[in-house]
Amino acid sequence: MSILFIGPENRRQSLPASLAALPARFLVAGAQPTAADLQGVELVFDLEFDAHPERLGMYATQTHCFFFLHSNRIQLAAVAADLGVRMPLFHVAGINAWPDCLAATPWEVSVATEQALPVLTEKLHALEIPFVRVADRVGMITPRIICMIINEAYYTLQEGTASKADIDLGMQLGTNYPHGPFAWAERIGIKEVRSLLEAMYNDTHDPRYKLCPLLKTESLAPVF
Repeated sequence: MSILFIGPENRRQSLPASLAALPARFLVAGAQPTAADLQGVELVFDLEFDAHPERLGMYATQTHCFFFLHSNRIQLAAVAADLGVRMPLFHVAGINAWPDCLAATPWEVSVATEQALPVLTEKLHALEIPFVRVADRVGMITPRIICMIINEAYYTLQEGTASKADIDLGMQLGTNYPHGPFAWAERIGIKEVRSLLEAMYNDTHDPRYKLCPLLKTESLAPVF
């Protein structure tokens, strides 16, 4: 089974160790894949697809590959509609490639069409990766919950109730989460958190996802 990984190294490091033993090639973050890159490839993991959804136009025609696309802040069906893709996307699935999320199982996976489900099941069974199907919607499950927790933590910090360290410690001790909300935000990237919250609010208009002003301010700070 030949695999092509596209995207930043920190997301590739989050993949299960079982994939490391398989023949694989890598395209660095920001490199634009071409049809030539996909020759002889059975599986493609595009771990930065959410930043380059236009790639779906090419992927739709490469039916010899099965594509796992990081898409927790976009809806595959909506991207296909925007690009005018008419082909049934039976060879495409959405995943959440944030740090730690692919190392854990089951994976959360979405599909834009029911036709993709049997092929998806076959591919992940061959990789010995259990999965749960989630709706093809912005936020999936885990990213939606994590970002809502982070956002609420920023509201708590903004109100002066507790420090970042105290909130992180309280959440870890009280809920047994692997990270506190601010540690999670740093691990994921505060700009990523902001982007997903904004996407979920635009999609649902649910006040739970309304961006905390302090989170927005921190996400706009320059990185040196």
